[in-house]
Amino acid sequence: MTWTIRRRAFMAGAAAAALPLFVPLAGAAGETAAAFSFDWLTERAAALARQDYRPRQPVEAALRIGYNDHWQIRYRRERSLFAGGPGYPVSFFALNKYAAKPVRVFALEEGRARPFAYSPDLFSMPADSVARDLPPEAGFAGFRIHEHVAETDWAAFQGASYFRAVGGAGQYGLSARGLAVDTGSPAGEEFPEFTEFYIAPAAEPGAPLRVYALLDGPSVAGAYAFSLERGEGVLMEVEARLFLRADIARLGVAPLTSMYWYSERDRRKGLDWRPEVHDSDGLALWTGAGERVWRPLNNPQGAVLSSFVDRDPRGFGLQQRDRDIDHYLDGAAYHLRPSLWVEPLHAWGEGSVQLFEFHTDLEVTDNVAAFWNPVAPARRGAEMDYRYRLHWLDDEPFVPSVGRVTSTRMGSGGLPGEPPKPGVVKYVVEFEGDRLEGLDPHSEIEAEVGASAGSIETLEVHPLVGTGRWRAFIDFRPPAEEPAELRAYLALDGEPLTETWLFQHRPEFLPNDA
Repeated sequence: MTWTIRRRAFMAGAAAAALPLFVPLAGAAGETAAAFSFDWLTERAAALARQDYRPRQPVEAALRIGYNDHWQIRYRRERSLFAGGPGYPVSFFALNKYAAKPVRVFALEEGRARPFAYSPDLFSMPADSVARDLPPEAGFAGFRIHEHVAETDWAAFQGASYFRAVGGAGQYGLSARGLAVDTGSPAGEEFPEFTEFYIAPAAEPGAPLRVYALLDGPSVAGAYAFSLERGEGVLMEVEARLFLRADIARLGVAPLTSMYWYSERDRRKGLDWRPEVHDSDGLALWTGAGERVWRPLNNPQGAVLSSFVDRDPRGFGLQQRDRDIDHYLDGAAYHLRPSLWVEPLHAWGEGSVQLFEFHTDLEVTDNVAAFWNPVAPARRGAEMDYRYRLHWLDDEPFVPSVGRVTSTRMGSGGLPGEPPKPGVVKYVVEFEGDRLEGLDPHSEIEAEVGASAGSIETLEVHPLVGTGRWRAFIDFRPPAEEPAELRAYLALDGEPLTETWLFQHRPEFLPNDA
């Protein structure tokens, strides 16, 4: 099975999706603007789902625009949508071989939609650029939203239903998607696409900018409303109204996509000079019951799907917790990559947060996905409405009151200075937080540890002198041929002091090759 790979210089790779042969709200440039509402877009999506899926075709000339050609094409900032207004300017990506299917764009002004048409005059490009062969009606690959007075951008939509935003440090990293369909399925994943965008200007600097999108794919159509607000990072409020044209085995709501190659725990996996390479290092969960959970990410040999069963989750996210530049030593600024938190805005019912991980040997591959999978079957003809907020920040928006995991390390079991214990793996988990401050080796802190298979050989808990952190040392004898789920947290007098550390030990994590 070949899993999803995207070039990180672009929002996403090519994907199978569709633009219906629908009577458009407004056609080519110069046509009269027409009335627009989210309810109208919802009705379009519902009608679209009742029709057979009609895939769009890439623009042939775009397939000849390679990586180097693409980055020589520059959008003219003075021609940006809403340029000179009080809000945020919007510029556009040219089509290229990695995003060759055009999207249609409409500007919303006073409740009416005006088409914003492609023109080669919107871009500067070399005289011999292959992009000059694009037809006049070519369309755009996507768009990005700029700071009010600066050249830099803070959010972008391009490729299938992918989009992303910067965090507190103004750095891009992981991505979100409108919807995940059959992610991790042996039969292959489906990639519905945003085919039309309707963009309303921000009323003033700092006010939200609104984006509406039409989604279409072989199994689903949908209408999306985004409210984007620039602050410490970026806050997006999302409403997705979905209409299923076919059964979906695994529906993924509010999907997040990231890259994890290796970290301090599995350094030998990365044949590279850098100490760590990852956009995200863990999945954070806040369950409906109030438990806080941290699951470090893996780069497994194959593909692994993990499910965390819950009811009405309070939130989840892919996080980049390690912010020490010396842990990366990389001009790509991995220490500044944003974390992304999903906050449900209504009760989502029963289901699970699912984490899909597959192997990568390169940092250009997004090999991690996390999403909500409802337990209710996703059947043809079903209608669904999901509302949630996306917090693009350096940290979680709702920092837990309990201590948090700061690192996970792995090595051979046994005592320092003695031969390693055959068949035993040592896990060293570090915790820190306010509830751990002021405690000393005489405090009766205990580590509550469990394993779904195998056995815990030894367990110790010690403070790391001079840091405020505590370490749990776990010698674990794993089963020979099956994964094992490990679970640990620190407690005092039976009360949790920290979040719960979850980890999936896999057979390939050999004790002497950790």
